[in-house]
Amino acid sequence: MVDTTRINGVLQVAPQLLPEQLEELARQGIKSVICNRPDGEGGAGQPDATRMAAIAAEHGLAFTYLPVVPGQITDADGEAFGKLIAELPHPVVAYCRTGNHSRMLFERASGLGLCEQEGVLRHDILVLGGGTAGIGVTASLLRRHRDLDIAIVEPGENHYYQPGWTLVGGGAFDQKRTVRRTADLIPQGAHWIRGAVSRLDPDASMVHLADGRRIQYRQLIVALGLELNWEGVEGLEETLGANGVTSNYRFDLTTYTWELVQGLRSGKALFTQPPMPIKCAGAPQKAMYLSCDHWLRSGRLKDIEVELNSAGAVLFGVPEFVPPLMRYVEKYGARLAFQSTLVKVDGPAKKAWFDVVAADGQVSRVEKSFDMLHAVPPQRAPDVVRNSPLADAAGWCAVDQHTLQSPRYANVFALGDVCSSPNAKTMAAARKQVVVVAENLLAARSGQPLPTRYDGYGSCPLTVEKGRVVLAEFGFGGKLLPTFPLDPVVPRYSAWVLKAVLLPWVYWNLMLKGREWFARPGQPAVK
Repeated sequence: MVDTTRINGVLQVAPQLLPEQLEELARQGIKSVICNRPDGEGGAGQPDATRMAAIAAEHGLAFTYLPVVPGQITDADGEAFGKLIAELPHPVVAYCRTGNHSRMLFERASGLGLCEQEGVLRHDILVLGGGTAGIGVTASLLRRHRDLDIAIVEPGENHYYQPGWTLVGGGAFDQKRTVRRTADLIPQGAHWIRGAVSRLDPDASMVHLADGRRIQYRQLIVALGLELNWEGVEGLEETLGANGVTSNYRFDLTTYTWELVQGLRSGKALFTQPPMPIKCAGAPQKAMYLSCDHWLRSGRLKDIEVELNSAGAVLFGVPEFVPPLMRYVEKYGARLAFQSTLVKVDGPAKKAWFDVVAADGQVSRVEKSFDMLHAVPPQRAPDVVRNSPLADAAGWCAVDQHTLQSPRYANVFALGDVCSSPNAKTMAAARKQVVVVAENLLAARSGQPLPTRYDGYGSCPLTVEKGRVVLAEFGFGGKLLPTFPLDPVVPRYSAWVLKAVLLPWVYWNLMLKGREWFARPGQPAVK
């Protein structure tokens, strides 16, 4: 018996066929056979295509040899396959070693509009993720070409303005202003596919959803963000929101942070920062600065022991900003514990454990008590990206850092926190990356050279006290890229207004609507 899988009313795919099975296929009514397996791929025992063609002819079967190399299936291969399906007598059986590459060829041909695939959604441009990067790039593309067929895959009912969460935790921003309905933000002209991505199949230009749906695309934009790995710290997830344990990295906990800050009269407050990369590298210490500022203003700081435990070896990765930050560390009397990584929490006992790396490289586990713990979890690329052909060695979606195009798949781009570009993972970076991806993707569609290059711009408004911000803006290699003609290392009230008042308005009214003021590559950009 021949083991075939039905694709549609015309095509079936099969693993390696044997000469004696061709007669059986003819008896079943099959009219044509396509061999997609290169001769010699499996070594001895694999019947070559010439022999198979001769036997097929004896049984009245049309036979075509269209070999493809695993991992290198192109649009040209898909086009050739689609033409064969159109021209050969039906029904058709295509085979390779396992049948998978024959299926991929069909899906590639389907994405080019050359084959009909049952039960599959199709969109010209598919955007994965309806967060900052995903909605931003969709809006920018549609402002350039209103007739583009674009769909956004996003499971979440709500969309969050995450840069505001640190301010909420410091009592300086209304939590309700950081959330809106996703449905209200999907750009006009885009399709919203509400679902979660379960598998990426770039060889077939196909995305699989957790509910079983499949989506074929011509071009793909990956904007899936990153995962907060709460379970990466033993006991942390179980105690969040209780026992004095909080985190501004979760929407529902930001008000609990402010509750703890207001309620702490004395004792020990621990703040943690995990290994890089993380979303907004300055946020862990911003939580500390705003808390200390409140305790100082209320006369309680002298009775509170403050400590920042950072997995890194320095306070901030761009050296120019370390001196002004150190002045605030000294002002607040905070202790800095570098190369100290949170690994375990016992909330009811109010104890935390850290793996501390000594100067000689030796690691010791240190127990510390606390009255308040602001914990930042380790972070990583989403599982669906880490376990896909799009991932680099570290699991992030691999891109050329300047063009944001996949080095392996020319029809794939990525931006935002999920991509491998070595920039700060901030909303400011995504704002500038939106322009790069929009212009380069459209150029790729028309076969033109990619015109726009990303300079690594990112911004981290370091909120050192309520009413003062150090506006850290920098690109690849830590190069300073200030937007305004002011000394960037000086804490300013104007930068506070920018952070707390102007940027939220820019986010909701400009960035998510495809308006790119101050975001052009090679020009200043704002967060």
